[in-house]
Amino acid sequence: MRSHCRLCSYWSEAAGLCSPAAMGHTPGLPSLLFLLLCCGSPLLVPSQETTPQVTTNQDTTNQATTASQTTTSQATTSTATNSSQTPGKSNLVTDEAEAGKFVEDYDRASQVVWNQYTEASWNYNTNISTETSKLLMQKNIQMANHTLKYGIRARQFDVTHFQNATLKRMLRKIQDIESAVLSTQELEEYNQILLDMETTYSVASVCYANGTCLQLEPDLTHLMATSRNYDELLWAWRGWRDKAGRAILPFFPKYVNLTNKAAQLNGHTNAGDSWRSVYEMPSLEQDLEQLFLELQPLYLNLHAYVRRALHRRYGPQVVNLEGPIPAHLLGNMWAQTWSNIFDLVMPYPSAPKLDATENMISQGWTPKRMFEEANNFFTSLGLLPVPPEFWTKSMLEKPTDGREVVCHASAWDFYNGKDFRIKQCTTVDMEDLVVAHHEMGHVQYFMQYKDLPVTFREGANPGFHEAVGDVMALSVSTPKHLHSINLLSSQGNSHEQSINFLMKMALDKIAFIPFSYLVDQWRWRVFGGSITKENYNQEWWSLRLKYQGLCPPVPRSQGDFDPGAKFHIPANVPYIRYFVGFLIQFQFHEALCRAAGHQGPLHECDIYQSKEAGKLLADALKLGYSKPWPEAMRLVTGQPNMSAAAMMNYFKPLLDWLVAENKRHGETLGWPQYNWSPYSVRTEDKFPGSSRVNFLGLDLEEQQARVGQWVLLFLGVTLLVATLGLTQRLYSIRRHSFHQTHRGPQFGSEVELRHS
Repeated sequence: MRSHCRLCSYWSEAAGLCSPAAMGHTPGLPSLLFLLLCCGSPLLVPSQETTPQVTTNQDTTNQATTASQTTTSQATTSTATNSSQTPGKSNLVTDEAEAGKFVEDYDRASQVVWNQYTEASWNYNTNISTETSKLLMQKNIQMANHTLKYGIRARQFDVTHFQNATLKRMLRKIQDIESAVLSTQELEEYNQILLDMETTYSVASVCYANGTCLQLEPDLTHLMATSRNYDELLWAWRGWRDKAGRAILPFFPKYVNLTNKAAQLNGHTNAGDSWRSVYEMPSLEQDLEQLFLELQPLYLNLHAYVRRALHRRYGPQVVNLEGPIPAHLLGNMWAQTWSNIFDLVMPYPSAPKLDATENMISQGWTPKRMFEEANNFFTSLGLLPVPPEFWTKSMLEKPTDGREVVCHASAWDFYNGKDFRIKQCTTVDMEDLVVAHHEMGHVQYFMQYKDLPVTFREGANPGFHEAVGDVMALSVSTPKHLHSINLLSSQGNSHEQSINFLMKMALDKIAFIPFSYLVDQWRWRVFGGSITKENYNQEWWSLRLKYQGLCPPVPRSQGDFDPGAKFHIPANVPYIRYFVGFLIQFQFHEALCRAAGHQGPLHECDIYQSKEAGKLLADALKLGYSKPWPEAMRLVTGQPNMSAAAMMNYFKPLLDWLVAENKRHGETLGWPQYNWSPYSVRTEDKFPGSSRVNFLGLDLEEQQARVGQWVLLFLGVTLLVATLGLTQRLYSIRRHSFHQTHRGPQFGSEVELRHS
């Protein structure tokens, strides 16, 4: 899986950073405002008017990450925080016809304001400059004022006895003004914190001793994916956390306080409660825990198998067959997906390759052709083609004219019913071909619900947008589909090819499950107060050990802030949506394959050209956020619940193979030696290309370490000389005493020696 789940937009130093997703969902603004495939936090800009200040919702990400946690159907307006904004109960309007006129007015105004803001965000993200950032700031203020104006008006309606359920749902969404409840001073401070955290992350780089510096994208990401040098990986891993994570720590406690305050003023217990409320599931936490436990056997077997392969590659000194895996060895900066080490763990190396990259290059594929192929996939299902504007306005390649751009893949809805774009610095390879289909999945969602009121133009729940994009990728990745578009020479029907294919998919999908689960487990506990600033990092690694079976490759302290080295933490992007999305995409896939008439193992299904599957999906996508998500789930799968059964069914052949293979090698499932760490057996390491070394567990400059070595040598020699001298002296004294007669108490050297 490409790191489409870790990205987002960046602000230049001159103006800070705000992604389209960052714009987020202000009261009534869909969290899907810009389907940035993973994220940004909104830049909250206080209004200059005397009315309470408003901001765009910092809690949303992009349309790909879909509905912001703040976009909750549970109206927090009943607990409105500001009496000046919320009329008394007796003064509330109960006229349903008047409410209908209000939402029509809101919809007309919102389409204009949201379109203008989205244009400004697009211009900034595709041309980072002082000029475009200033314009974006202006549009952010306009959006804030719009949100405040209509949010307060919406609070004048009592929807308790409204008969029109759709009208009630719209008003409750518009009523929640979120961060606007903060005072002007607090809102300004909150804006600055969000800006500082995201900017700090975006400009971080790790430098060699010769002054050459590597940014996260693409440099460090490529290094982590391709290097097989233990020390080089460690240098990059630690360097990124030193530069990004540590620098974000000073901002984080205040961010937590203000985020919690805004949530509480909107009627929630804390920000975690606010984020969870969008799922409209009172038992969300318990349900997710149960789903995780159902998938755990598959993860534990994958973990044990991969650990054995890494043990073969790097040796017993740094990989313990009964301990956690060092987090820097799995091909990804955060060890969230492991597919980049497929070459180390491939079950059948002699089987035909499954990667189509070489054929794409030899056949002259271009980024545009990759997206044309994705568009063809959707139209083959009877779904909508992208409009002509898509091809002229999208940014499908990194510009060569010197512009600074945000390269992270993202899909954008401009709220006029005809303008949908993708921004991606596409590379011609198999990985980006899958990402192209994923992004086009988001665009298809936009197009399907484009005729709904803007309030409902987002996914049924925050995981739906991710699932829709990924369900297409499940078909596109199959050897059968790649063969059908002339990118593989065979359909890969042999047992060896099937196991290799499932292993590669598992390194993406199964490896990601515990990570996608624990990120917000940590954040929810931070918001809830059970994790305090004194133990941020300790508890982060406790969760990574508990759920992933990973350990840091070097000692960590509370001065480190490793959560901050993951974009979604400083960017204020909820993450549990990815856990949900990864689960339900397999439910969708199973249902669509059934509609397509597929016979055989689920992992071999390709829904390409199935009009029946396309119609089933389109009916659910058209709902947007207009109905509770279980209704959309029922349309696709025939039942309303999230389930791990389809995912387990998909990977069952691999699980059976893993169980047999692990039994053959006598593998231990889990990590009973949980206290083991690689640095306990590696006392000194030099990092390639770096002036820093690991000296006795300390991260020091090379010169400092050299001085330390001389000091230790000097102390050792001094101790040796002193020991020899004392031994000789003791020998002489005792020899002298032995030859003397006793003449009473001695006040000489023997007494002194005894008491020294």
